[in-house]
Amino acid sequence: MNALDIPSDLHTSFERQRASYDAAPFPEWEIRRDRLQRLQRLVCDHESDIESAIDQDFGGRPRMECQIAEIFPSLAEIKGALRHGEQWMRPRGALVSKWFLPARAHVMPRPVGVVGSIVPWNYPLFLAIGPLVAALVAGNRAMVKMSEYTPAFSRLFADLVGKHFQADEIDVINGGPDVAAQFSALPFDHLLFTGSTVVGRRVMAAAAPNLTPVTLELGGKNPVFV
Repeated sequence: MNALDIPSDLHTSFERQRASYDAAPFPEWEIRRDRLQRLQRLVCDHESDIESAIDQDFGGRPRMECQIAEIFPSLAEIKGALRHGEQWMRPRGALVSKWFLPARAHVMPRPVGVVGSIVPWNYPLFLAIGPLVAALVAGNRAMVKMSEYTPAFSRLFADLVGKHFQADEIDVINGGPDVAAQFSALPFDHLLFTGSTVVGRRVMAAAAPNLTPVTLELGGKNPVFV
């Protein structure tokens, strides 16, 4: 897939995020903290709506399961980032080879730019929030492609993100496999995908022409005797 195959609205969203990042590429901790706190409020203030949407998509998912597998781990990720994020931003020393002594080296944490995330159907809240937390605490902008198999939650999440964030901070994309393929072909600075091995190969192939670094969390068969 080349740039001509990607719809103009996806291009517009990406270019908006890119321009926002270029204008302020190294956000201070206060800005990152504010974004994380808004994400926290998004989850806390709309727990019942989230549970209802997921229940609708699954044709019945118990509230307790949603709390344990979606709400609690999502909030734990955010709280951990709020607790440690400022420390993660600090430069830290690094060892150098004896051939370069007496030189000194430091690791300087920096945002990468615009991060894309493709969310699966099975745990739609947590697997949307987890990558978002990592992107935001690192100072990046983010675009999120939701699963077409959880239509009620995907619509709700897009609405909630739109109310808590500017589109140049986080943008949520909905659509089917064709949209996912076009999304994967955008020139992200990093792309995360959670899903099957078959689709993971397609995602990596779509990202390859842009030399986009890709993180794949792939499911597989786990045989067991009962």
